Amino acid sequence: MSFGNNLQYLRQLSGNMTQEDLAEKLNVSRQTISKWEMDTANPEMDKALELCKIFNCSLDNLFRDEMDKRNDAYSNLRIETVPGFKYVEYTVVSKEPESHAIGKVNGYAKANGDKSPKVIGWDFPNLSQEQINVFNMHGYTAAWVVPEGLTPEGLTVKEQPAHKYAAIHIEHPFDNPFVTIPGAYKTLNDFMRTNGLTYSEDGVIPCYETDGESMDVYIACK
Repeated sequence: MSFGNNLQYLRQLSGNMTQEDLAEKLNVSRQTISKWEMDTANPEMDKALELCKIFNCSLDNLFRDEMDKRNDAYSNLRIETVPGFKYVEYTVVSKEPESHAIGKVNGYAKANGDKSPKVIGWDFPNLSQEQINVFNMHGYTAAWVVPEGLTPEGLTVKEQPAHKYAAIHIEHPFDNPFVTIPGAYKTLNDFMRTNGLTYSEDGVIPCYETDGESMDVYIACK
């Protein structure tokens, strides 16, 4: 773990704050910030507490976590307003629900003439501890994003309003999915906390992932 690496990481999450910007906030020199980031000096307690306030983190985050361990697969960390869309969803609870759910909504798209469907998905959390621990099951919801002007036959169509999301792009997410995808969510959580954003569930999908060889992960925020 490295305080200096964590500090540099937090600066980058904060809209690429420069060393000069941070030095001005703390009333210290840029050289002092540089020494902290190179781990050749540590801040006094009062300055450490000010850093926690600026970056909305704890002393444990700052000095003990490995906050800088961001995978090279991640890029395009951003805030964006996702336009509203209509979708048809399908939820599966099983040992491997993702492929089943995604296959089902791709079938919906094909049956309705959508040859290049956009599919998103998210974990379905409403499971009992017995389902999870005893039967090793989990849930997943996949959704086909319905193209404008298309009215699916015999399916329940839901509407998602335009909303603000924190988002990140992942290249090759399935090379090491049990590390890369959770790591993307952790990076988004760091990004939101550092920039004073909170979670939002105001009638929208709280979080979701796009389906494909590359992936974008979204968390609703305000």
